[in-house]
Amino acid sequence: MASGFSRTYTAAMRRDPLEYLSTELQALRDQGLYRRLRVLDAEQKARTSIDHRVVINLSSNNYLGLTTHPTLVERALEATRRLGVGSGSVRTIAGTMEIHMELERRLAAFKRTEAAVVFQSGFTANAGTVSSILGREDVIISDELNHASIIDGARLSRATIKVFPHRDAGAARQILKTLPREQRTLLITDGVFSMDGDLGALPELCDLAEEFGCIMMVDDAHASGVFGDCGRGTVDHFGLHGRVDVQVGTLSKAIGALGGYVAGSRALIEFLYHRARPFLFSTSHPPAVAAAGLAALDVLESEPQLIAQLWENTRFFKAGLQALGFDTGASESPITPVIVGDAALAMQLSDRLFEKGVFAQGIGFPTVPQGKARVRTIVTATHTRDELQFALDCFKAVGAELGILR
Repeated sequence: MASGFSRTYTAAMRRDPLEYLSTELQALRDQGLYRRLRVLDAEQKARTSIDHRVVINLSSNNYLGLTTHPTLVERALEATRRLGVGSGSVRTIAGTMEIHMELERRLAAFKRTEAAVVFQSGFTANAGTVSSILGREDVIISDELNHASIIDGARLSRATIKVFPHRDAGAARQILKTLPREQRTLLITDGVFSMDGDLGALPELCDLAEEFGCIMMVDDAHASGVFGDCGRGTVDHFGLHGRVDVQVGTLSKAIGALGGYVAGSRALIEFLYHRARPFLFSTSHPPAVAAAGLAALDVLESEPQLIAQLWENTRFFKAGLQALGFDTGASESPITPVIVGDAALAMQLSDRLFEKGVFAQGIGFPTVPQGKARVRTIVTATHTRDELQFALDCFKAVGAELGILR
């Protein structure tokens, strides 16, 4: 049996097999791309405290301010008192509670589909669905800027993946024309693209799906609670009900809680009950989360002024950035990128804004393409006009200081 000394000696002499990670991290520091986690030490609000500094928060997905809405808070507390803090099991064993079924029924009605299923996150909803309904003999045709969860799900499915240029339905058509008509094919797009804030070419892709017999799927994470009647998403926004086979949404952004969901036909949902690995092998949501999701749907349907205020704030802030001379890309949503190109410059812009009292996170490769680094901003319904004007003033000062504005 080895002595304590020999074990210590062996550990001290052993080469670290993960040493290369430290080298990679140092390379990020050398490029000005190393980011430490900012720590929120207050509520997720439009004005909050991050790293013990009070800032205007322009980096949250809390579009409607529902993370702190009194109705959601009270429903979550009531569910916890009544049902406990956790479900204790996966859905297929002992973890399906009546409150989960109620949430799925409400989501299906909200999305105007036959059924819905809730996942632990938007990421697992996308990845779990794509990887379970497609196999190695199938083809996935995907927008080049689709979310990472779609990309990972496509890879896990082992299907052939073909990528078309961003929002280019004509290029998607050319790909489809090369495939046999009997080929099982998934055509997939984001509803709202999370880094550029533009909308997917959903109407044109629906036309293609019908012409070529494809499964049509949309990831509406950033459209849920933002676009369409009462926030029903891009399918409602474009009037495409009944033409999209698989709708993915989230409970984590405008809904204010946690999780993702898939809405579609009853057959689709029951198949996911049996084959979607994240559903099969992850503990179900705590009762408080399900209750908050239900409360959020009530708020969306009863307080339409929240979405109206979100869009009023969006128009004001976007116009202000553009008037100053910033490049906001092709944004059509509350996601408004301030594109500067150079990654180190984007991180400098983010850091200097933070010092002045504005939290707007810098984004670089691989999240966005090389040469397209930006500070991504998101306004919410709960920002005041004074807060947004303060942020614009800070952007103006820092933009001039860093030579972005001339």
